[in-house]
Amino acid sequence: METRDHHPEPEGTSRSGLPSWLFVLAGGVLAVVGLSVRSTQTTPLQDVRQEPGSSRTSQGAPQHGWFTNTAEQVGIDFVHTSGAADTWFMPEIMAGGVCLLDYNRDGYLDAYFVQGGRLVQGAGPAATNRLYRNRRDGTFEDVSAQAGARDGGYGMGCACGDFDNDGWTDLYITNVGKNALYRNRLGEDFEEVTDRAGVGDAGFGSSAAFCDYDRDGDLDLFVANYIRWSPHTEIECRSAAGRRDYCMPTNYNAPARDTLYRNNGDGTFSDVSALSGIDRVFGHGLGVVCTDLDSDGYADIVVANDMTPNQLWLNQGDGTFRDEALLRGVAYNGEGAAEAGMGIDAQDVDGDLDIDVFMTHMRDQTNTLYINDGAFWEDGTVQHGLSASLPYTGFGTALIDLNNDGFLDIYVANGRVVRGDPLGTNAASFVERDQLFQGTDDFAFREISLFGAASETAAYASRGAAFGDYDNDGDVDVFVVNRDAPASVLRNDTNETNHWITFDLVTPLGSPAIGTRVRIEFGGARRMREVRPAYSYCSSNDPRVSFGLGRSETVDVATITWPDGVVETLQSLPADRIVRRAMASH
Repeated sequence: METRDHHPEPEGTSRSGLPSWLFVLAGGVLAVVGLSVRSTQTTPLQDVRQEPGSSRTSQGAPQHGWFTNTAEQVGIDFVHTSGAADTWFMPEIMAGGVCLLDYNRDGYLDAYFVQGGRLVQGAGPAATNRLYRNRRDGTFEDVSAQAGARDGGYGMGCACGDFDNDGWTDLYITNVGKNALYRNRLGEDFEEVTDRAGVGDAGFGSSAAFCDYDRDGDLDLFVANYIRWSPHTEIECRSAAGRRDYCMPTNYNAPARDTLYRNNGDGTFSDVSALSGIDRVFGHGLGVVCTDLDSDGYADIVVANDMTPNQLWLNQGDGTFRDEALLRGVAYNGEGAAEAGMGIDAQDVDGDLDIDVFMTHMRDQTNTLYINDGAFWEDGTVQHGLSASLPYTGFGTALIDLNNDGFLDIYVANGRVVRGDPLGTNAASFVERDQLFQGTDDFAFREISLFGAASETAAYASRGAAFGDYDNDGDVDVFVVNRDAPASVLRNDTNETNHWITFDLVTPLGSPAIGTRVRIEFGGARRMREVRPAYSYCSSNDPRVSFGLGRSETVDVATITWPDGVVETLQSLPADRIVRRAMASH
């Protein structure tokens, strides 16, 4: 077995790089690029309905912090198993993910947890994925056995989307080895259709995303792959202290190609990675978002890569993509360094109605916030107050308004990938506390406590995190997978007087209308979100679109741009409710 030294970089240094002046030059060139905007038409105002759930209106925030870990209380007993023993296999330190989806269409989010297990037969306990049905009373029931989507592969993550356009959300599982697709059968159970559909990518899958990149009305599938790896190609790495440790991905010299599947509209997919140009670039793909970055009506793809340049695949509208990450300023950080990209989200951070990008990284790098100026992105990490991430290794994440004050906050699930305590056990050496950054009224962030001082010692090696309002009370809760530990279900207990509104936007048959964009105006502010469950790390999130409104009790105008380009305008919407809208059929 080959042995290589693995030495983490000193705190505050960059890892490798491209000169920063190149980004300035690229910015000057791109400033003259014109980005087209597709015109749409307005449809008449229709009624909205009040869904179950109500806003918390207690005065002030609770003394104990923003969240309460209620996993045991609500019936989530999932315990992640990495299979780590004395093998030090790379996948052991990277898994796993969690999906929030309403698989039975009762209006409440269910939870699907992806299990690791064992990479070699006989090594470690057998384990499978788990599905928990929301009982609609604040608790969950394990329905894994009867639902039939347990999947026995070594799991990394999952993606959710109605691939066959029957109105029911399906599941795609990424594994170390062959991935799996499970078709939802009328909310009763799931049927594996991987081979029939042609999506059994056998690489080292990580995050995946369903999106309609060719605008033909059905969901296509993008799969990020990490490295070309097998137990037979594992190498030996050691820490600076000479102890056995997990390797960096660059030690293997085996970056992978990602995969793009085009939906054929008949329940099958075609691998169009070569035809679309996606296979021209190698990387260590971990985080994925699929969103229209240049407002031309076509979905683009951003991939957070681990220690290799990130990719920004701009959709050319003809079935092909072009990687413009270097020119647009998101391939490297502001110092010209490729960082250890894990988790990712893309939202309008600064309220100017264009999409900014946030990526989590390993310790000594900081997480990075790329601010969109309309033509290219600039590293705004320091200016926006996010340097406090420097000592931590971030995985699952979201740019999301957790206290409903109208400004995005940031949650980061942390956990090391190289030994911390040189004398600690395998499990204890990798734990870190998660971080919460509260958004301020000048669109910056400040780190605050998750739980309050009494619980600051709670720490895990956290990986996937999914975000959604599981109890329909108007604030966003957090589900976290912790390596070799019980999962966390963080109930949002901000209890503020702030108002909110959530849009449940669906296709004519009732499944989430992925790609729909919503812009609202309230109290002189403008905010934009979209139906996009794929973000964070190896996870899928609440597909409903949530906005915090602060003290505003009304949304003045809501503009919904559906995937087919039709625009719907709603006016004077009361706050503190879930608004359900269906896309018009054609």
